[in-house]
Amino acid sequence: MSDPAASSTQSRLLHRLSHLLQRNWRSLVLFIPFFWLLLFFLAPFFIVLKISLAETIIASPPFTPMIEWVDEGIMHIRVVIDNYAYLWEDDLYAKTYLNSIKISSISTILCLLIGYPMAYAIVRSSHTTKHILLMLVILPFWTSFLLRVYAWMGLLADQGTINNLLIAIGIIDEPLRMLYTPFAVYVGIVYTYVPFMILPLYANMEKIDWTLLEAAADLGAKPMTTFFTVTLPITLPGIIAGSLLVFIPATGEYVIPDLLGGGNVLMIGRVLYNEFNANIDWPVASAVAIALLLLLVLPMMLYQHMQAKQVEAE
Repeated sequence: MSDPAASSTQSRLLHRLSHLLQRNWRSLVLFIPFFWLLLFFLAPFFIVLKISLAETIIASPPFTPMIEWVDEGIMHIRVVIDNYAYLWEDDLYAKTYLNSIKISSISTILCLLIGYPMAYAIVRSSHTTKHILLMLVILPFWTSFLLRVYAWMGLLADQGTINNLLIAIGIIDEPLRMLYTPFAVYVGIVYTYVPFMILPLYANMEKIDWTLLEAAADLGAKPMTTFFTVTLPITLPGIIAGSLLVFIPATGEYVIPDLLGGGNVLMIGRVLYNEFNANIDWPVASAVAIALLLLLVLPMMLYQHMQAKQVEAE
């Protein structure tokens, strides 16, 4: 026979546990993404930050420890900021940062010019056509990213498909130099990241009340006026979201400039690779990575702060 007292205690414990879960279920649900960010973002960030404050040595790992225990159990903290000063002293890093920002900014604008009308066309199409077009936008993700970049190498090569086609048609007499140029890098980045522009824009445009456009037309507004006064302001959050999704990864891109640029187009991702693998200078490479992260994250935090203040004002 079971003990009535033990059964009663177990029942009370289950009741308290159930009551605790009901009261704190929101906190428990939020704990999962916060734990994920802590484990896979903040922890690696602090590890890289610690390495950036170290000094390069010939050892394994190739940097000095931040905390050392000397005689009599005294803890000695060693912090070196020369790596960040070195980034300002050497023009290579400043030029590479600026070049990366220039390429990613132009690529973001091109993705917006291509992706905005595509997203608008998808939203305005019929129900069946809409799903087909969305599938075509997502379809490249089913293929390896590296394989798609190699395919562009075959298309843009001097004896590649595009040059052979242009020569066969008679537009050109000799092959155009497209591969291993900035043009090839722009093509690769725009092709790769334009879906990241289309999808946020499509999600935002789906919420548009199209009767507003009809009302503007009834009041005598021309299509161009309606676009700039009604459609564009409504879709501004989608434009910002898509631009961030393109600009941030494009700034740190390594594979596309390396394969399509052939080393002729220097971006910060290539510098990071060289510092880590060729020079085996982990502290300087970590400093480059931290500076890049701050360069990208601080404007986002400032934008979110301004947006929050605007929402509070409204």
